[in-house]
Amino acid sequence: MERTVILSSLAASGGDTAPQRLTGLAAELGIPTADLLVVAGHRVPAELLPPERDARVMRRFAYRVSHCDHSQLAALEAFVRALPRVPASEPFVQPTRPGHPPAETRFAAVLAALIGNRGFGIRELPFMGLSLSTLRAMVWRWDPSPHRRQQLAAVAGPLGWSLPDLFAVADEPYSEELRPMLHCHHLGRVFTAAVPLTTAQLTEASEEADRLSMREDHGVWQPVSQGCAEECPDFL
Repeated sequence: MERTVILSSLAASGGDTAPQRLTGLAAELGIPTADLLVVAGHRVPAELLPPERDARVMRRFAYRVSHCDHSQLAALEAFVRALPRVPASEPFVQPTRPGHPPAETRFAAVLAALIGNRGFGIRELPFMGLSLSTLRAMVWRWDPSPHRRQQLAAVAGPLGWSLPDLFAVADEPYSEELRPMLHCHHLGRVFTAAVPLTTAQLTEASEEADRLSMREDHGVWQPVSQGCAEECPDFL
């Protein structure tokens, strides 16, 4: 069965699929188990979530990684995966956000959980060409709209998801003419690999990202990467 059909089916009615089956299916599809559990509407066990980490360090990490090109992202992912896995002293607990209402639609809840699976909040995500108010609306009540395809194309890459896969979960028609807005899934692969890292290891990985990219700090008026999706080998 085509993978997008499987994902669409799980998003629509995956609650009856056993977690053990989802774990095996995640390995077959090359999707993190935590993500497939979320898509199917299951709770994610604590051992699949990141440890508690400093949000400011995570924000710096996401920003610095976003300046790497594809070869640098591949090298950084290998560096991150080679770091030792330190047992977490406490499991990750998604922080409460005062004033941020809970998700009111199914896909908004899925999106919020996918972001949380990486230990990110909205403010910790790299720049994606979307405003904070737009991102907050997306994890609150993301109804169909003329802008939905553009928004999906913006968030897929940092989550490490391909556009067809995320569009299938969102029940949105996908066209091969669509391209990632700023970042492709190669950026998100680094964030996914970094899920087990501690705050100190995120700092170490940030320094390695700077060494690889030779990032220049453009100051307060240009504090973000403009992405490298145009050079993504998947779309050449």
